[in-house]
Amino acid sequence: MFYLRILFILWCLTGSYALADLPKAVEPDKRLQSEGKGWRLEKADAVDPKIGRILLIGDSILNGYARQVIKKLHGKAYVDMWVNPYHQSENLNKILDRVLSQGPYDLIHFNVGLHGWQEGRIKKGTFIPLTRAYVRVIKSKYPKAKLIWANSTPVTAKNNITVLDSEINPTIIEHNRMAKMVMDEMKVPINDFYGLLNKNRKLAKGDRFHWTGPAYNLLAEMVVESVLRELD
Repeated sequence: MFYLRILFILWCLTGSYALADLPKAVEPDKRLQSEGKGWRLEKADAVDPKIGRILLIGDSILNGYARQVIKKLHGKAYVDMWVNPYHQSENLNKILDRVLSQGPYDLIHFNVGLHGWQEGRIKKGTFIPLTRAYVRVIKSKYPKAKLIWANSTPVTAKNNITVLDSEINPTIIEHNRMAKMVMDEMKVPINDFYGLLNKNRKLAKGDRFHWTGPAYNLLAEMVVESVLRELD
């Protein structure tokens, strides 16, 4: 028993050390703050080497559906999750490489884009090359891993979920369009989060960015189906 306790302490220390090297994620726009526990990297306790391991990457939307995915994939895949507020940038690609080192991973399901809606956050003309470089970081780290990209979800008008936000949503649509060009070019399958929730706009929370439980359940089902299909 004493020996097992020592092993557990060592595991905790080494795990904490690896994660402590990541920079603290800060989101200056309070409207985009995470729901739940906030920005973090959570690792599953993988004990069976025969079971695959996947990584979910996203923002506060991921916070909404991750638990359902973990539950639905129990016994089929270990699920790590990186919830972060980053948008396309060279700095993000450097951080991504360090996060991926927490693997190995058999599949990476990722979304990046919602937090880049404000003008000036992503320099004009850099979205496509930065997104392409992001995918290359993953492919170079795990050339045999399966990849799935999820596009960014719709942004509804504040306190009026029947209408899309006229300031932000056009940028989301454009970023999704450009990201799709990259994914098609690099042969990365796509989960259409935008289309799914746009058809179910009545499930929006009303704060522009976030959604209710039933909406997150729909996203979780889409993620699980795509993960099992790719791992089969």
